[in-house]
Amino acid sequence: MPLVYLVRHGRVTATPHDARDPELDAAGQAQAEAAAQELQRRLPHPLPILCSPLRRCRETAAPLARAWNREPRIEPRVIEVPSPHDPALSRDAWLDRVLGGSWDEAAQSGERHEAGYAQRFARWRSDVAQAVLDCAGDTVIFAHFIPINALAAAALGASRVVSFRPANGSITVFETGGGTIRLVEQGREVASRVV
Repeated sequence: MPLVYLVRHGRVTATPHDARDPELDAAGQAQAEAAAQELQRRLPHPLPILCSPLRRCRETAAPLARAWNREPRIEPRVIEVPSPHDPALSRDAWLDRVLGGSWDEAAQSGERHEAGYAQRFARWRSDVAQAVLDCAGDTVIFAHFIPINALAAAALGASRVVSFRPANGSITVFETGGGTIRLVEQGREVASRVV
């Protein structure tokens, strides 16, 4: 059964060039290097590398891609959770509301701000899981806090949005097979609520 190594992106800069798609800061670059070194120690040979399209994930994947001489394949299904389209609601404010609640509450909260959001949210969750289930063999995926939690929830049957708080650069391992996802190893956690 395939093992899928989910790596949370490194820490982003506090002053990004593009706030919607921030780059890593120096600590984030070091976390990316550390994750690459850990994966090289753990894995006997290079694996396929998939990556969220967002810059922070691409930059986190870069050290491993260089070491393995592999070009990461962009996998849009593991992108960060979409927030509702509402000019009066900031993404950060919405995330603060939903992180402490359940998946159902997150969908309902978004629906109050955007008609049809609950369906878009459910499709996003399904796509995250399917991206992992579609891995035919062992694979490394660079993704985000909430998609990793979506996979943990699928594996554990958890109703809460946050099952655990994966640290930047942490590696969480899932096993797939028979249309199911099983949590094999939870990555390092952070104590803060920062996503």
